[in-house]
Amino acid sequence: MTRELFWLTLTVILTGLLWIPYMVNRCQVRGLSGAMANPSRNDKPQAEWANRLMFAHDNAVESLIIFAPLVLILNLIDYSTNWTVYACAVCFWARVAHVIVYTVGLPVFRTLAFTIGFLAQAVLALAIFRVF
Repeated sequence: MTRELFWLTLTVILTGLLWIPYMVNRCQVRGLSGAMANPSRNDKPQAEWANRLMFAHDNAVESLIIFAPLVLILNLIDYSTNWTVYACAVCFWARVAHVIVYTVGLPVFRTLAFTIGFLAQAVLALAIFRVF
């Protein structure tokens, strides 16, 4: 496994686990049967942190749609540099930071974390064209 694929794997695992805490909160608020029922306008609202975590999870999925193909293309063309490895690591840690600051409710830091992850993805895109 390449180092880029390692960071992609960690990012996929992180994204795949993010739903668990907000679903636990949904079960606490609405009960197990309420959590499994179809959504309704009359549902009890979840905790604000759980709502923010759900939005962070949505954003992580959207980001993964860009990040994963970039890493897979680099793997396919057998191109790896220190820049691509660092960019993948930065993408992962930016995603971790984004989830934390979004869930806690720190809007400016959320935007910074997102932007750092985006710039790391830009490095990967440029690397495909051998700029890095």
